[in-house]
Amino acid sequence: MKPNLENLNTPQNEASFHTKGPLLIVAGAGAGKTKTITHRILNLIKGGVNPENILAITFTNKAAKEMRERLFKLLSEDLALNRPISSLERPFVSTFHALGAHIIKENARLLGIPRHFSIFDRSDSVKTVRQSMEHLAIDTKQFEPSRILSIISKEKGNGVSFAEFDSTEKHDFIGSIVKKVWGKYEAFLAENKALDFDDLLLKTLNLLKENQNVREKYSSVWKYIHIDEYQDTNMVQYQIAKLLAEKHKNICVVGDIDQSIYSWRGADFKNITRFEKDYQEARVITLEQNYRSTKIILEAANMIISKNIMRKEKNLFTENEKGEKISLYGAYDESDEAYFVANKIRELISNGISPKEIAVLYRANFQSRILEEAFLSEKIPYQVLGVRFFERKEVKDILSYLRAALEPENIIDIKRIINSPARGIGKITILKIFSGQESDLPQKTRDKISDFRKILFNIKKKIETSKTSEAALYAIVESGVKRELESGKNEDLERLENLSELVSLSKKYDFLEGKDGIERLLTDAALATDQDDMKEDLDAVKLMTVHASKGLEFEYVFITGLEDDLFPHKKPDGEKKNKEEAEEERRLFYVALTRAKKKLFLSHASVRTIFGLKSVSAPSEFLEDIDETLTENVRQDNAPRGKVIYLE
Repeated sequence: MKPNLENLNTPQNEASFHTKGPLLIVAGAGAGKTKTITHRILNLIKGGVNPENILAITFTNKAAKEMRERLFKLLSEDLALNRPISSLERPFVSTFHALGAHIIKENARLLGIPRHFSIFDRSDSVKTVRQSMEHLAIDTKQFEPSRILSIISKEKGNGVSFAEFDSTEKHDFIGSIVKKVWGKYEAFLAENKALDFDDLLLKTLNLLKENQNVREKYSSVWKYIHIDEYQDTNMVQYQIAKLLAEKHKNICVVGDIDQSIYSWRGADFKNITRFEKDYQEARVITLEQNYRSTKIILEAANMIISKNIMRKEKNLFTENEKGEKISLYGAYDESDEAYFVANKIRELISNGISPKEIAVLYRANFQSRILEEAFLSEKIPYQVLGVRFFERKEVKDILSYLRAALEPENIIDIKRIINSPARGIGKITILKIFSGQESDLPQKTRDKISDFRKILFNIKKKIETSKTSEAALYAIVESGVKRELESGKNEDLERLENLSELVSLSKKYDFLEGKDGIERLLTDAALATDQDDMKEDLDAVKLMTVHASKGLEFEYVFITGLEDDLFPHKKPDGEKKNKEEAEEERRLFYVALTRAKKKLFLSHASVRTIFGLKSVSAPSEFLEDIDETLTENVRQDNAPRGKVIYLE
């Protein structure tokens, strides 16, 4: 056995020294998987592997950032390394989508797209699908654009292109609608020289499959591959990883079927089983020791997940203290529940607990409204995950200026900013510009267009000659946005503060030369998730869905709305979930439980209003699966209001 590193336990140590051939690490919640992966990469480098030959992929920017920081700290502090690791030869650590964007940019010519293509975020895609439907005279009330987009997204995640979907002989009624909309949607993307999130993966996969030279290039560069959260990979991500590892087979994947909660967006936990079939010589190591939670929390979590059949057997344990019992509150209605949560949090804060160490989780987004109302009433600082920084109008405008400066033919960005701030350039003028009729416009209008192009030219020049943060600030000033917001109202000053934050954020790219920093900023902005907008230094209680909480941890966690048909959730059509769907709901509750370090609060309401209708609810079946010796029923002694009796 090799010497133990940094107090790694025995399975972690074994995994960190297994550096040749395929490796599957089954890592339970809070079992130190990031620590294990980073030490494994350290061992590879100490063993003579060039850092640039190592690839590490995870699912969120936050997780990639944490892995990158912990890895580079290890590399900088390890005295056994013969030389310092420069920023240019570090391991490639990113998300799957960022990896796709990187490969596509390097091979843009082969794909027939500009290097500085636009990346549509979810809101851009929904908007474009809606436009496609309106163009086709398809009723957007009868067929929800976001639902159509979800179907398209799932097909792309399964590796199906529009051409393949279009060539399918028979489609059901919804399929025929999707086919029409998808075709128009693809045309809009092509017209705007844009890709959506799913294209970043699908086009990367097709490039690797169809171009042997490209595949061999990246297989030769990344000889050692690490994939985190493997249970969350969809078919396209699974195939990308398989193709990249095809040559050397030095692939390490980390996953936990018990934490697979994203089937609705195409994730398939069976990829873990496929890994063992693809690499029959693979070593399997299980990490079961939890370093996060108390014994009581883990005992409850094990009770919940043991009811599932589709899983790899494991049992989390910890050497942490036994901890407090789980508090269980049965509220009368959602208002009573919200004020219980608010009052209990106020009590915790008054006892010295930092608000940022507290999280309130719920199954559905609509549950946040009544909680926010209670928090405002009790003057509790809070932050709701879901309003993303990069989706704010003023931020998107400046990013569009930067992107359009690099790619003047970028139609969607030009349309967005050519009259923002107002320059007297209307929609008809814009249509004439892009239909080749610019020469027909009045001289005064042509002068305005010329002035706009000079602004883009100046911004491009600044990008090529200055630091990223300086170029971002220059774009804010040169575009006229700063001047417009400075002369506005209070809300405009708030927008200006957001742009100041954008400049501050841009500083982390200042080490990159020329336009590389702006390119990285634009890519990261397009791939940002809700978690990326969570300011960890903001001392506020975090409110979020359980799905959004994946990968996070807090000392105190409240899980609300534990009622049948809410958590576990029922289907929109009211049908019973099938066996796989029911097990995923149980996994979701398991994920919620294992976010807590010290203390859990579970609550449910007897009466809840959903879509304007009050209905009586039964406690969630999950509550029955936790041994009553682990829980304690609590009361709310200082509720701000009496109970309300509803007469229907």
